[in-house]
Amino acid sequence: MKSNAGFPKLLARALKNVGILGNSKKHNVFGLHPLAVSVIYILLTLYIASQLRKLVTAFTRSDSPARQLLLEFVATFELCAACFELIIVADNWGVNAYALFLLLLTIWWSTKWGEATACPYCPMEEAFAGLRTWKSALNIIGVQLMAALTTFKYVQVLWAIELVETHKDKAYEECSADLQVDMVMGAIVECVLTCLCRVISKILAVKAFRCSGFVDATFATVMVVLAFNISGGYFNPALATSLKFGCVGNTALEHIVTYWIGSCTGALLSCIIFESNAVQNFLKRGKEE
Repeated sequence: MKSNAGFPKLLARALKNVGILGNSKKHNVFGLHPLAVSVIYILLTLYIASQLRKLVTAFTRSDSPARQLLLEFVATFELCAACFELIIVADNWGVNAYALFLLLLTIWWSTKWGEATACPYCPMEEAFAGLRTWKSALNIIGVQLMAALTTFKYVQVLWAIELVETHKDKAYEECSADLQVDMVMGAIVECVLTCLCRVISKILAVKAFRCSGFVDATFATVMVVLAFNISGGYFNPALATSLKFGCVGNTALEHIVTYWIGSCTGALLSCIIFESNAVQNFLKRGKEE
């Protein structure tokens, strides 16, 4: 009985030693480390999304357009909600912590989303290649945008509870834009790095070696870090709109040109580059070897 009674104290001591407990109880619930609460919120979002996916799968047919649209909504909600919390991580623990969490989440999502992309230029690429109609692509983009614009209401509820000091006043404060250069330069950065990410992703999809998913996620994360202090490194119009549209420092035009026209142009350029003789010959040589 004594050993059982002493276990909670031993556990609490161990958690304090690693920094999870022992913070100011005045500003942090139960003295929890703020990063631990950010992790809990991200895990909560992943759990909610996984349950929503199960519901969608259970109540829709596999070939139903409704299933595809609902799964896109869930994936976009999951992406945006998690990345809202990653803003807290980046602001308080730096870009390296942000990059680590982003890498882990990207790998996780690659195993859970199926055919959902949570990114508007992916259905654009498919329509550009003739794999789907533009009407179908626009339907998907509309659903992604709807999810992106409504996600903050969910995040706002979590932040308004203010369990830890890093969430204080975040639910209602004005956000600030990430674009640190002029609109044209920002669009070029988003365009070029999106193009690189998409070309590498397409090549890795064809190569399909054991660690291709990890390499793809790592490369994308590195590109995000490179652009972090320039444009924010979003490479996803829906994500950028959810997190930064209407924030202080950017006009609507600057946002659309940088994050929509820039990244979508880069994605469509990646289709042309991927189909070029140079890339296709490289892939053929790889198969022959």
